[in-house]
This record gives sequence, structure tokens and C-alpha cells, in this order.
Amino acid sequence: MKSWNESKEQRKERKTLEKQGLSNIEPCHNETSQEETTKRYVVCLKWGTKYGPEYVNKLYNMVKRNLTIDYEFICFTDNTRGIDNHIRTEMLPAMPVTGWWYKPWFLSNELPIKGQALFLDLDLIIFRNIDNFFSYKPEKNFVIIRDFNRQLRQNYDKMNSSVFRFEVGQYHQVYELFKNNLTQVLRRFQGDQDFMYTNIKDHAFWPDEWIQSYKWEMRDRADLAIVNGKRNFRSPGQPKILPQTSVAVFHGEPNIPECVDRWPQENWY
Repeated sequence: MKSWNESKEQRKERKTLEKQGLSNIEPCHNETSQEETTKRYVVCLKWGTKYGPEYVNKLYNMVKRNLTIDYEFICFTDNTRGIDNHIRTEMLPAMPVTGWWYKPWFLSNELPIKGQALFLDLDLIIFRNIDNFFSYKPEKNFVIIRDFNRQLRQNYDKMNSSVFRFEVGQYHQVYELFKNNLTQVLRRFQGDQDFMYTNIKDHAFWPDEWIQSYKWEMRDRADLAIVNGKRNFRSPGQPKILPQTSVAVFHGEPNIPECVDRWPQENWY
């Protein structure tokens, strides 16, 4: 069988095999591995006014400093104002949802990209290399954080969707379930990550040490209190950083710019 990419030597070998009645044997090719051909993306979601464009710009800078493999950074948003011109932006679809409820849309086949994507929330700090987020468990189509309640319950297996990697379009049926049962989904589940947990069963979790809760794991949750009407640490302190940790997540309060500690301000840029 002729191959349009075969060399002169391969063509000669093929003709010899054909004469021997072995024409069904394909010539050998130097094929490019899937890892080399799969395009990689880092994507984020900015909807509404809770997080300003500076969150997107700083996330872009942190990724740029700490990811050395080839990738493209894309912000999916409803408003591009103030976002760095170097950042590719794509408009979110018109959906009757808000905030984190846009995340199930990233599971669809409607994204203008193909390949492997790493989703990052805006309220986190990347302070070490994250190349391993793309190389970890390559056989898995979906990898996500084991929820931070793991700090209270050792075998807790729910999801936190601050950081997840996915093969674009592989879970379109989960998005269709979400879209076609939107009213029931919003009534039943507290958030997108609970919906994902129920409907994505072939997932893997990142190693807990890679991504840590700043307020519960890197700091002591016992130091939290209501300060000037908002939850914050009673006094400035230093986080405990494990050697394997590269991402600190600021879920809930305090948010990054409001935290009384110096460490967030020194690493969020």
C-alpha cells in the first residue's frame, strides 16, 4: 500500500515486500508522538466585577514565569477592558448563569480550541514551576484538586475546581446534561465542582502537596477571625510552604490583596 510520505528507501522496501506477497505490511514511519502534536492551553474565566482585569494580567505573568513548555494563554470573559493586549481573549457565550457556573461550559466542544487545557482560577498565586501539571497522568482526560476539606477529613474525595486539566471536548455529554437540565442542576448543586464530581467518574486528583489552600493548609485556620467586617488573619504571619507546592489558592476570604500577610503581596505580580 503506497504512502505519500515514504522515502526512496521505504518505497524500494515496499516493492520488494509486494513481490513477496507481503504488500499488507505497512512501511515504518517516524511518527510524531501525541505529546508532541497536542496543543496546550492555559485558560481562565473572568465574569462580572468581582475580579478586575489585574487578576487576569497577574495570572498571565505568573504562568509566563513558571511554565516553560509551549502553550497559549486565553482568558474567556464578558468584558475585555483592562486586560493586557498580549493576552488572547475570547467572549463567553450568552448563558443564563453567573460566575463559577460558566465552568461546565469548558467541558463542551464549543470552545474555539482543540487539545489539552489547564484551567486556573483568578484567585490563586503560582510561585514555582508548573510544567508537571501537563505531564502528570497523561492517560487521564480530567485531573482536578481534591477539595481542601481534606484538611479536616483524611479520605475526603470531593472536588475543588480552582485548577483542573482537561482534554477539550471529551466531556461534551456532561455539558449537555448541565445545559439541558439547568434549573434542576442549579437547585440541586451548591456549585460547579459538585456537579462535576457527580458526573465525571474517570478523573484523577493532583497530589495534595502541589496545590494548597493558603488559609487552611499554608497558614493555620485557627488564626482566622472577623477583622473590620471581613474574615482575615488576626495578625500578619508566614505561610508553611512544602517543597512540592507551586500554587496557593485563596478561596473565600481573605482574598489576595486583602490578606494581612506580606507573602501574598510579594508573590502576586
